[in-house]
Amino acid sequence: MVTYKDRPWLKHYDPGVPHTLEPYPNFPVHQFLLDAAQKFPDRPALVTSLKLPIVGRQTAHITYAELNRYSDALAAALVNLGLKKGGRVALIMPNVTAFVISYYAVYKAGGVVAACNPTYPAEKMQFQINDCDAEIVICLSMFYNMVKEIQPRTQVKTVIVTNVKDYFPPLGNVLFTLTRERKGGHRVRLQAGDHWLLEILKVYDGRKSNVSVSAEDIAIFQYTGGTTGNSKGAMGQHKAVTANTLQMQAWTFATNDESLKKDFEHMTFLGAIPMFHAYGMIVMIGLSVAMNGTIVLVPNARDIDDVVDVIAHFKPNVFNGVPALFNAINNHPRVKSGEVSLKSIRISSSGAAPLPPATKRDFESRMSGRLTEGYGMSEAPTAATSNPLGGENRAGSVGMPLPDMDMRIVDLDTGDSEMPVGEVGEIIMHGPQLMLGYHKMPTETANTLRQHDGKTFLYTGDIGKMDEDGYFYIVDRKKDMALIGGFNVYPNNIEKVLKEHPAVLEVGVAAVPHPDARRQGEEALKAWIVLQPNANITEAELIAHCEKYLAGYEVPRRIAFIKELPKTVVGKTLRRELIRLELEEREKA
Repeated sequence: MVTYKDRPWLKHYDPGVPHTLEPYPNFPVHQFLLDAAQKFPDRPALVTSLKLPIVGRQTAHITYAELNRYSDALAAALVNLGLKKGGRVALIMPNVTAFVISYYAVYKAGGVVAACNPTYPAEKMQFQINDCDAEIVICLSMFYNMVKEIQPRTQVKTVIVTNVKDYFPPLGNVLFTLTRERKGGHRVRLQAGDHWLLEILKVYDGRKSNVSVSAEDIAIFQYTGGTTGNSKGAMGQHKAVTANTLQMQAWTFATNDESLKKDFEHMTFLGAIPMFHAYGMIVMIGLSVAMNGTIVLVPNARDIDDVVDVIAHFKPNVFNGVPALFNAINNHPRVKSGEVSLKSIRISSSGAAPLPPATKRDFESRMSGRLTEGYGMSEAPTAATSNPLGGENRAGSVGMPLPDMDMRIVDLDTGDSEMPVGEVGEIIMHGPQLMLGYHKMPTETANTLRQHDGKTFLYTGDIGKMDEDGYFYIVDRKKDMALIGGFNVYPNNIEKVLKEHPAVLEVGVAAVPHPDARRQGEEALKAWIVLQPNANITEAELIAHCEKYLAGYEVPRRIAFIKELPKTVVGKTLRRELIRLELEEREKA
């Protein structure tokens, strides 16, 4: 009988994919950039583009030599501004050139990257900046005023600011300045003690930080959500980020397929997944730099018209994304009509949410390869499993463990006993990319990183199973957690915000299947409200209330007013009953 210790998945690896990558190199993350700048100094590392009336899409890029030099200069400045070894720097930017410059600069300066979701409202941003103890923030100008608003309630001493136009092509820069900069909230006046990024790069050009950084040092704080919805900073070392970059590189690019090998000589990545998430940092930034590739930046992946136009113009051959994005592209008129071809895409992976089979089939029918589904966590940044690029992709499976990953299924009650192969339990994993723990949360760390079979395993809280060939399946997710647009959303947090409204007596929030048939496989949030006696409020007013305190993807856009919530005998809201009511109402409609 097959056991987990047999690692049956190894027999099903694609030819060319190694079973182990040990020993792993003993260097920090930014060594990948140093190597790329030495091998291909003039190759474009990052491309910025925008579509202009009449003249069409305009582009600009920075090379690997420039990325290395700019990040050196910023690193020197960060040290001069007081960044100490191990100090956290909060990055508040979408996918722009300045993010990647800052990302490597923080590493070179011996600091820790604490990337924040730029769509967070002020209160949520304040919590994260305080939790990571950041004293320096690097942000896009449109978020500067928010940062200054919360700064007195944080430890932040210095703010470095970049404008979205800084790396625009010349004509785009001029037109943006004249027509959109002020109206879009990008034009700001800096307060004393703060700095423009471009000025810093000029002043410190040619200088380096000269800080010694080892593989053992902490590289990132990746914020995630616990089962209660509280944000936790998962501390990842340089060696963990490096290991997962190499694991993904081996899985994706160690192939015996000669046609793919030719494409690998220069890979163009569609830069649509958020760089502030570990998925974007490692599977996009990390892989592209390790492969000496080029990232075509997409600052706002929700603008599907722009995403499709970028694909049409640049013809990328690597596209890593989330199911919602793949589905939106599948259904875009220019793609459906055949005007825009996806045939340039040779490699594509999906993560962060379950990939609907129909979405996978439709996208694969348009690309020149496979859309492979994988699974990972911010606590093991970022990938743990993937379906093979050439071998069998099994329906409903998130694939097989990557090289050097050890994964098991254990009982749900104690987590001590391994379940028979094929039976359901909690997924646990051991590998070279596990986090050190959660920042300032020793109890949560002890609950998540536990000893099993003589090794430290990460207890994921996800429910799944493994088949006899080593393919893993996610059967359920953490209790009541929703996945909206690829982000973890916790109904309890939303309920707390809604309960703060004086018109609300009780509230239940749950994720329901998205009512739009074109978004099959996605979830949508819905809130059921019991109003205070004699209270009168509209759905729009409650949504506006939520928007003050929650990120956009956390706001429930569907609200129902009911007389009472279904509850257990001890008074707990039965969310599954709310979902059942929603589905019954749809059947009646």
